[in-house]
This record gives sequence, C-alpha cells and structure tokens, in this order.
Amino acid sequence: MHELRTARGMSLRVLAQQAGVSPTLLSQIERGVTEPSLATLRRLAGVFGESIASLFEDPAAPSVWLSRPGERTTLGAPNGQIRYERLTPGNGQLEVLHAVLAPGEVSSEELWSHPSMECVYVVGGTLTVEFERTTYTVVAGESITLDSTRPHRYLNSSDAPAEIVLAINPPTP
Repeated sequence: MHELRTARGMSLRVLAQQAGVSPTLLSQIERGVTEPSLATLRRLAGVFGESIASLFEDPAAPSVWLSRPGERTTLGAPNGQIRYERLTPGNGQLEVLHAVLAPGEVSSEELWSHPSMECVYVVGGTLTVEFERTTYTVVAGESITLDSTRPHRYLNSSDAPAEIVLAINPPTP
C-alpha cells in the first residue's frame, strides 16, 4: 500500500480521508503493526481504483514461498468475526485462506457478493453456507464451490469449531 500511496503522491492524511479511515490506522498497516479488515482493504482499493489483490502485490515476490504458522498475515472478514490466515504470497495471482470458525461465528452479518469464484474445503467440523436463499451443510472432507458474485456467507451453527481452507479467484475477497 505504501508504494501505491507514494506513487500517487498521497499523504497518509489524504488517503485516510478519502478511504474514511484514520491516518493512525493507515500508518499502523503500512508499518505492519496491525492487519487491515477486508472492509478497510476494499475502501483503500476503491481510492486507488485497483483491486484488493493489487494491495498485496509484491513485485519481488519469490517463485517459491513457504507459508509457516505464526508468520502469516491475517485478514478480518467484512463485518464478521472470522480472522483468515493468508496461505499464499502477495503476488495477486491466487488467494488461499485458512480459518477456524468458533461456534456461532459468521463471515459477515449479511449475505454479500464480490466478483470472484470461491471454493471452500472443510478440514474439520461442519460449515453452513448460505447462498442466496439456499442453505448448504458442508462437513469435514467435503468442499463447496460457488459464484461469489451472488450473495453468500459462511457460518458455524454447530457447537464445535469448523476449520476451513478457502480459495478465491480472482483474489478479491
């Protein structure tokens, strides 16, 4: 984000005002002190006229990238409670996320859409997927693929954690 901001000659204050966030938050994001929510990423991408994926692009991204627990960046779900771990590098080509939904957690309070396709693999537990007016129950070992341009959300309506791996293409969660 720092590169996009400085390439456009924008100060933190100007970007913050246009994105509707605080300059302090932007400074913390640029310094790696805090991780932005998906809602904040969408606002920033909108100001730049870019995709969310472009905020993660790293021209120096390696050809091979090893993802280790404790070293991954995280993203907060829009208006939800889930924290996603990024399993892929910031090259903007592929987004694979890992999350554990506690009982009662949702990816967003309301159904929402974005221009991508998604595939969710349930590693453990049971995931409820609401897609338009239909509800699907996906259990460990199963996956579901959906057109995320249509309203959807994920929730854990069971009394045990649900662990998922989510692939998004293009990476505009």
